[in-house]
Amino acid sequence: MKEQFRQVYKAGEGEIIEKKSRFIAHVLPVSSEEEAFSYIEQYKKQYWDARHNCYAFRVGYDQPVIRFSDDGEPSGTAGKPILEVITGQELFNVLIIVTRYFGGVLLGTGGLVRAYTEASKAGLDNSIVVMKKLGKELLLTTNYTDIGRLQYYFAQEQVDVADTVYEDVVKVTLYVPHSALHATKKHISELTSGQARLEELGECYYFAYDGEYIVTKKTCQT
Repeated sequence: MKEQFRQVYKAGEGEIIEKKSRFIAHVLPVSSEEEAFSYIEQYKKQYWDARHNCYAFRVGYDQPVIRFSDDGEPSGTAGKPILEVITGQELFNVLIIVTRYFGGVLLGTGGLVRAYTEASKAGLDNSIVVMKKLGKELLLTTNYTDIGRLQYYFAQEQVDVADTVYEDVVKVTLYVPHSALHATKKHISELTSGQARLEELGECYYFAYDGEYIVTKKTCQT
């Protein structure tokens, strides 16, 4: 089971012009092969008058499903370059479709590879990509005396603090990667002389941060 992976969080679009041909890239987060093919059909209908609608996708993170298509372009000049952008940026659960409107000038195999590669990168540049980490949600309950040193520790070690509630005690919700779980619990105990209470909430989660916490439940062994 992967401890972390890069994933497109918000879809994006990019376009390049190469010798009068337009290459329009759509980058989409997908969770299944069926969803990917549904998007492919949707964009083929939207760009019905285009010469080619080439694509590549990688779905799943343990044993990912990989598919790509040149859609009439010379073999190896479209789908594979798009896929290489996906794998080169270590992305999972993503589909990239690149639509080409032919401009009347032949690009040659090298030119096609460059164009489909650059279009894919342009689409990703306009998307939001996050790093999802496998971990646990923890509820920390502590007193006002210890919260200052805990907050300093969280900032120094870049511990993900999702929420802090100040009542008669302080309650802090944390997202902690599996790889750091033992060390984080140990440091919290040491910093509070064993007085803080830690509770694991739910099962395992894949989480990331992009102005807000993006959390996906994941059943796993701890």
